[in-house]
Amino acid sequence: MNNLSEMEAEVTMQEHPVHKSLPQIPVVTSVTCCFVLAVLYVGSLYIWSTKHNRDHPTTIKRRFASVSMVMMVAPFFVYFFSSPELLSREPFPKLLGFRLEGLWQAVLIPYGLTVLLFIGPIFVNMQNESIRSYFDLDYWKGSFNSIIWVRNHVMAPLSEEFVFRACMMPLILQSFSPLVAVFITPLFFGVAHLHHIAERLSLGVELSTALLIGLFQFIYTTLFGFYSAFLFARTGHVVAPILVHAFCNHMGLPDLQDLWQQDLWRRVVAIALYIAGFAGWIFLLPLATVPSIYQNTLYWNVYCKDRIG
Repeated sequence: MNNLSEMEAEVTMQEHPVHKSLPQIPVVTSVTCCFVLAVLYVGSLYIWSTKHNRDHPTTIKRRFASVSMVMMVAPFFVYFFSSPELLSREPFPKLLGFRLEGLWQAVLIPYGLTVLLFIGPIFVNMQNESIRSYFDLDYWKGSFNSIIWVRNHVMAPLSEEFVFRACMMPLILQSFSPLVAVFITPLFFGVAHLHHIAERLSLGVELSTALLIGLFQFIYTTLFGFYSAFLFARTGHVVAPILVHAFCNHMGLPDLQDLWQQDLWRRVVAIALYIAGFAGWIFLLPLATVPSIYQNTLYWNVYCKDRIG
């Protein structure tokens, strides 16, 4: 009889596993580490003494080198300041979002979800026939030969998501609930982009204009950071925010002026797609990022205490 009860209990545990909470580290430790990482990342962009602007090839190449060094250093913060119990329980690459389980889902589903969000702007671009250039081999050759394109579509998404998501989120998640962590790390990401104000001032832009643009960029990058951190926490893959980041950099902000220059019926269709894309994205976001789709057991370990999300 006792053996039967033990077998039933074992089956129950297999069907409904008891997840352990992540070990906690002091809030001051995780926040300080993230602050230092943000300072290192932004500071690495300005260690070079140069008379050229940010788009000059020399400046870009030097910044490639400096942020690469930050990317090499950043994982050590996770390794040395994480809970020893967590490091003994979980593979270190898994904490940074590098794993094979659920990889293809993390590549396709968040990317498709983001395409849905931009379905309106994509429709407008199709009316301008710019979509045809994507099927032109010369377009891609020219893109990969442009160091500015490589910066915007490869190096910036790769380095920023690795440092601000893969290396910050594992630390913050050990001090805060996942819901709070998703809202904390984007603040570091948004503030890290305020350095563009100084760059605009150096180009002769008026202070009021530079501050206004900087405030708008802070809001935009912080909002994107929420989305990116959410994807990282839910999928457990760093590739998801990297690809989404690259796509968003490519699309940029919607060109409303271009929208209003369309014919009436195209404008109506485009506006409908803008609304439908945003509504669909809101509706599908929690459904398309269910952690079990990506075999993200670490997510449930994080959420087991509060069971939020």
